[in-house]
Amino acid sequence: MPIHQVRQLTLNGGENKQHTLYRLEKGWLLKFILGPSLHASHVRIFCNHPQDKAAEYKKDTYYELEWRNPSSSTSDRHDVYAEVLMVAAGSFRYYFTVDDSVSPDNANGSGYFLVDPTLSFGGDEDDITMDCIQCQTVISKLLGPFEEWERRLLVAKETGYNMIHFTPIQELGLSNSAYSIRDQRVINPLFNKGGKNYQFPDIEKFNKKMRKEWKMLSLTDLVYNHTATDSPWVLENPECAYNLDNSPHLKPAYLVDRIFNHFSIEVANGKWKHRDIPVKIKTDADLHAIRHVLHTEVFPRYKMSEFYTVNLELVLKQFKQGIQENKIIQTSKPHLEIIQDPQFRRSACTIDMDTALRLYNIDRPHVYSREERIKVCCTELRSKIEELNGSKMHEMEDHINSAVNHFIENVRWRFLTPDGPQIGTVTIKEPLMHNYFVHPASYEGTVESEEQQMYGPGCCYIMATNGWVMGDDPLRNFAEPGVNVYLRRELICWGDSVKLRYGKSPKDSPFLWKHMKDYTETTARLFDAVRLDNCHSTPLHVAEYMLDAARKIRPNLYVVAELFTGSETIDNLFMNKLGINSLIRESLAAWDAHEEGRLVYKYGGQPVGSFIQPRVRPLLPTTAHALFFDQTHDNMSPIEKRSAYDLLPSGALVAMSNCAIGSNRGYDQLVPHHIHVVTEERLYTSWADWDFPENPYINLSFGISAGKKALNELHYEMALKGFTEVYVDQLDACVVSVTRHNPHTHDSIILVARTAFQKPENPKETGYIKPLVIHGSLDEIILEGGLVHTEAYSYEKNPYFINGLPSYYLELRQHIKVEESKMIKVVISETGEHSVHFVKFTPGSVVAFRISLPSEAKTAILDIRRGVGQFGYLMRSYSGKTMFDDTWDKSNFHAIVSNLSLADINRVLYRCDSEDQADGKGFGAYGVPGWSPMVYCGLRGVMAMLKEIRLNNDLGHPLCNNLRDGNWLPEYMAARLKVHPETEILGCWFESIFKHLGKIPRYLIPCYFDTIVTGAYVVIRHQAIQLMSDFIKDGSTFVQVLSLGSVQFCGYVKSSRLPQLSPNLLDPKPPVIINEETKEKEQACLSLAAGFPHFASGYMRNWGRDTFIALRGLLLLTGRFQEARYIILAYAGTLRHGLIPNLLNEGTGSRYNCRDAVWWWLQAIQEYTKLAPGGPKILTDLVSRMYPVDESEPQEPGTYDQPLSDVIQEALQRHAEGLKYRERNAGSKIDCNMTDEGFECEIGVKWDLGFVYGGNEWNCGTWMDKMGSSEKAKNKGKPSTARNGTPVEIIGLCKSALRWLVEMHAEGHYPYDSVKATQDGQSKKITFKEWGELIKANFERYFWINSQPIPGMEPNPELINRRGIYKDSYFATPFWSDFQLRPNFSVAMVVAPELFTPQNAWTALLSMDDVLHGPLGMKTLDPRDWSYAGDYDNANDSDDAKVAHGANYHQGPEWVWPLGYFLRAKLLFAQILGEKYPDMLKQATSSVKTSLTRHYEEIMKSAWQSLPELTNSNGQFCRDSCPAQAWSVGCLLEVLYDLEHLEDKHNLAATYKSPMPNVGPL
Repeated sequence: MPIHQVRQLTLNGGENKQHTLYRLEKGWLLKFILGPSLHASHVRIFCNHPQDKAAEYKKDTYYELEWRNPSSSTSDRHDVYAEVLMVAAGSFRYYFTVDDSVSPDNANGSGYFLVDPTLSFGGDEDDITMDCIQCQTVISKLLGPFEEWERRLLVAKETGYNMIHFTPIQELGLSNSAYSIRDQRVINPLFNKGGKNYQFPDIEKFNKKMRKEWKMLSLTDLVYNHTATDSPWVLENPECAYNLDNSPHLKPAYLVDRIFNHFSIEVANGKWKHRDIPVKIKTDADLHAIRHVLHTEVFPRYKMSEFYTVNLELVLKQFKQGIQENKIIQTSKPHLEIIQDPQFRRSACTIDMDTALRLYNIDRPHVYSREERIKVCCTELRSKIEELNGSKMHEMEDHINSAVNHFIENVRWRFLTPDGPQIGTVTIKEPLMHNYFVHPASYEGTVESEEQQMYGPGCCYIMATNGWVMGDDPLRNFAEPGVNVYLRRELICWGDSVKLRYGKSPKDSPFLWKHMKDYTETTARLFDAVRLDNCHSTPLHVAEYMLDAARKIRPNLYVVAELFTGSETIDNLFMNKLGINSLIRESLAAWDAHEEGRLVYKYGGQPVGSFIQPRVRPLLPTTAHALFFDQTHDNMSPIEKRSAYDLLPSGALVAMSNCAIGSNRGYDQLVPHHIHVVTEERLYTSWADWDFPENPYINLSFGISAGKKALNELHYEMALKGFTEVYVDQLDACVVSVTRHNPHTHDSIILVARTAFQKPENPKETGYIKPLVIHGSLDEIILEGGLVHTEAYSYEKNPYFINGLPSYYLELRQHIKVEESKMIKVVISETGEHSVHFVKFTPGSVVAFRISLPSEAKTAILDIRRGVGQFGYLMRSYSGKTMFDDTWDKSNFHAIVSNLSLADINRVLYRCDSEDQADGKGFGAYGVPGWSPMVYCGLRGVMAMLKEIRLNNDLGHPLCNNLRDGNWLPEYMAARLKVHPETEILGCWFESIFKHLGKIPRYLIPCYFDTIVTGAYVVIRHQAIQLMSDFIKDGSTFVQVLSLGSVQFCGYVKSSRLPQLSPNLLDPKPPVIINEETKEKEQACLSLAAGFPHFASGYMRNWGRDTFIALRGLLLLTGRFQEARYIILAYAGTLRHGLIPNLLNEGTGSRYNCRDAVWWWLQAIQEYTKLAPGGPKILTDLVSRMYPVDESEPQEPGTYDQPLSDVIQEALQRHAEGLKYRERNAGSKIDCNMTDEGFECEIGVKWDLGFVYGGNEWNCGTWMDKMGSSEKAKNKGKPSTARNGTPVEIIGLCKSALRWLVEMHAEGHYPYDSVKATQDGQSKKITFKEWGELIKANFERYFWINSQPIPGMEPNPELINRRGIYKDSYFATPFWSDFQLRPNFSVAMVVAPELFTPQNAWTALLSMDDVLHGPLGMKTLDPRDWSYAGDYDNANDSDDAKVAHGANYHQGPEWVWPLGYFLRAKLLFAQILGEKYPDMLKQATSSVKTSLTRHYEEIMKSAWQSLPELTNSNGQFCRDSCPAQAWSVGCLLEVLYDLEHLEDKHNLAATYKSPMPNVGPL
């Protein structure tokens, strides 16, 4: 099976990519993947690229592509893809819908991609890429008779060109312009000779010979916009042109044209000399005189505004008649306006009489007779019409002003401008300005008689000429109605050609469409390639139609175009619509050497030392491929514009471009003038294969022909052999160095050119040129040479053949040794640095040399390639042999990685700065100068930077600079791993392969460093995934990247150890390490960091609440049951006061000031028993109690062991009996902000309701635990969210625990079934079942706020801010806080759904969705609440108590982890209500998936590859939030787990319809 290059195109909702250019090659695979905005949508994708080579391409036939899912997930569409194998060349469109539609009219997004044609020549049909092209333009009429073509075209072949661009070969019109075709169906009769008439098959035969024998391709122009004015077919079918019959809007413009024409004749005849207008135009004063006469005497005579104005008296007469007849008004418009006469007759415009009658035939106050009222009405209408006519007159005045200005500027160019033709005398043949229209000679007369012809039956023969409009919108047809280009004389016209009028489709002009289609098909049969002449003015739909026809004849048609749209996005639109492969660009556009070098770099190639891109990679937008000319045939000779000395260096710079290149016949021969497509009639010279030829023959000794041959051969070699990387260096104002580098062999070719944009004052002087430092060995001088001037010859223009300057000759030497060079010498410094010094490098000089790597560097690169071959990369040796190491020994990378545990991988890939510093090994996060430190010390920290750098090939990034400057980063990476026994072998592997980096040129280090690190990261990341559960291994990219949070946050940190587990614990026992100080074994259980970087090490790492909220997602769902077990047992050992610590601080420094951690701990144990194999056995595991009683000092491990079940029972019992205590060490030592009352703690159960309660208004015992700390704002010691009393989530967690323990007791896993409580002074046994039922019986009554008021059932209705929700707490202080809408009740819904009435639950979830649901998280408070403040700033030092010192931490900012519970609750209750509402679950599932798309986008772009703790309002970035938070990741992973199980259970994935194989024409 072939290995394809794969490009991935990400689809995003609502995007139109028609202005974005994507380029592919045949044999590549294009994969469409869904962007985050489409992950939850039912996307159908269609493409008109043929499904196989045998299928015929039809633009309007689209095929629906099938979505494939590489993972086994049925619910998760994050990785689905659809693919197309590129089998055909051209432009292809795709579109996708999200509404189950097949119609492109309903597309939600669309775009195009281009597939390069396969170009081939020679007897064996050798394939070449477009970058191999070296094209020479010839003006076909100058080739002479066809039988003489071969000798004339051999000049191009022998000079190294492999493509010839022929200007049109058809019969030309009267002007003999190469682009004014008389008949597209007939070959130019100039090619006939001696009675022999040649036809198109003769051209075809010759082109085939060129292709097979000469290895040259053929290209010609397609001219669609115009045809010669004397084209017989257009006179027979005048509807094909814009004429005054089918385009009457052009009549005023025609009349203006005739006025100018007659004025020019009068000037030529001397009739305006009395107004200071001479026959010979010499000065600006003459132009001023012309302008004055035109404005004051000529145009006023013709009253041009009459074509656009109303006959006032006639309209008033009709208006008056309408009043008198009481005309019934049928329809009318809100305003009166002039209606243009469609035939553009004088004073024939009208108004809508109904509108006039409605607006002006109205009652008139103080007018008492009908006659007087009519008179007043007519007077007001007269005033309005005079206003409208006046407006039209002003418009026409502006048009005439513009016409006169453009006329004058054209006269200036023709008669005065130095760069213009400088005609001198005005004649009939050379008028002031050429005409915009043509008409039969019989129509000639006076302006007045010619105006009459506009309305006669022969007006169809008055036709508009073609041209182009500077700076115009290329998508606008400048001859259409509503456009005044012809009237305003804005057209740069070609008076020898008429503009063709296609209409919108073939039915609008059947003859024209068929005629031009036949012309196109004939051209495609004859030629390998076409050039779209004047493409920017060609109607897109016409060119599309014609090129589709051409590609049916020649599927691998190469299409180039000249585009002057002035906009890259518009260029891209033309390229996409038409399938243009290359745009013509020209080095003469450069104004100096620096700009010329910039163009060389711009038009192709990657920077030298570019990153090695994987076979599968994103499809990135590209710039248009260039056919880069040193001179095009449209422009003057560079000898006129620059100097003769510049032709060789500029041609050499073009030849070094990594794109197609071209030149114009005459450039190589030093022709010193423009070979004009209209006026030139001399013939090209022919090839001589003998020495010292004379006219009309030439050989390589003429001009710079030998140099161009060498340069063409060099360009071809570089393109064919893969020298795809480019570096341009400006050595000084005139000297440019271009390096072409082969990224496979690392050979380089460097060319240095000394340009001469002006004629040098001293052409023999070298002066000082900065030496050029080279990296490697200079193997040979490929060529060196330059032009030398001689006085022995002078230029005389040959009257019959086009000849060049004989006074310059080329000195050229090729393939010489370095020491033989006359231009350069190589100097080796004491440090071994090679530099090229320029000894004799005069203006016009060029030198090119070949560079190879030293043997040591070559060997080092091979060693690196062998090393990364262990990753499975298809690396190759210099000979092209695949280097793939699939051995499996201890030194193999895969073998090393296979021995890593997830704890080891935590160290290898992750660990933030403080975690590594806590190891005491002297390592922390690596800091890149000029950039921020890496987020992780491990490979992921480097990868976070490399990912963007590689994608954008950003070799100027500070990381790349750091790598080029020294070996510090590779040495750091290896040394960091070597100091730990578990990763020492891996560190040695990195050290061994990184050592080779120091032996290669510094510019190559970033790309090979990236190859090593990226490959290693991929293998190690894969190993991590394989060590996890099937849910993870079989999951999507989203599931797997979330699961890596398990590896990120779960690790061993010396400054944050878990309490030691009992030494009597049954197997499996906890991991141990050797203490480096005591040399004794000690336990090394992993712990979960709350977040990075703030909660990574020390006492701030381990939080009881955070740990157990995150534990199910990060450890249980990932299959890390032992790590979860050890964490559960470790925290169990610290139980005190019936509570689990808030901050663990290794158990000895724990704080027991949170009331919810113990319930989250119990929920985690419950989940463990359900998910872990043999889960309930954990209840019998021994727990080493650090505090057997509340007052105990910390006990040694194993001193007091209890089964976990006893510890659980103690926690429940302590709550059941109630407890008040004061925190140990109360005061500023443990909390500098809390008041003394805040250290007083209480827990208990309200046994009349069954509700757990606790806390007071001075402490904050739940996850919303922000304590005020600003003395300035007077909030110090005041909790922002005390939530004392009974928080809703604790009720849910308590009920969940009770239900579970009932089950565990019934199954014999838990020895207790009750607690003892004191009621009415009596000790009473209360079973778990009774306790749970008591909670259930009271929950809805005390927490539900009904959607409608219930009189008598709502004790404090005035406190209700929002209805249809569940309260956040019960019996809190302050009392109104119970009624606040917060996201906490969704937790209770998930863990204890039985507490909720399903309909009420759904109503509350809808409210939560509407009010609290943010882009990434849940608002922590209703925005309608007076306490709401959505943006968290911990540094706020204002006097606003709501926000000072970040007091609003939980008063609005949007936290991510509660969103997980909200989404799970939504799925759960949609499932519960699903039987009653069948579509509810499907809708809920879709809604949840839509919500998750933002998290996928966030985690994939995050440098931490994680989800943040919180965001500010509406998802805004929050500076003070942890960018990576354990519970955020864990809770979102739980949602995906629930989704997967729901999809499996309810077969929701089946709701997606299977694709149709072929939609067919649309």
